Amino acid sequence: MTPMQEALAIRIRDHLADEPSVREVSMFGGRSFMVNEKLAVSALKDGGLLVRVAAEQHDELLRRPGARQAEMGPGREMGPGWIEVSPETVGDDEQLADWVAVARAHNRRVTAKA
Repeated sequence: MTPMQEALAIRIRDHLADEPSVREVSMFGGRSFMVNEKLAVSALKDGGLLVRVAAEQHDELLRRPGARQAEMGPGREMGPGWIEVSPETVGDDEQLADWVAVARAHNRRVTAKA
């Protein structure tokens, strides 16, 4: 992992510490955090955050500072429900906590249906 990615992963672990089921995997070029066996967030190589969100909240969340449509590579959008947040934005603990909370809320809705 890059130093920025490792630093973000440490902070993410703190925000997910009270989750009963968290597993880390390498995915999407980052360190992904699976909560209840579903991807919630991923620390990207540049220190940015990939966030799994509810598709119906996607457009609203894209209007937040530092948020943009996630891509699998240049010009290959991941679709609704996948947002990338800039390293500068998640450098602020309050904003990181807020994005992790959005991902956790979505994760709870998805895993409750299973």
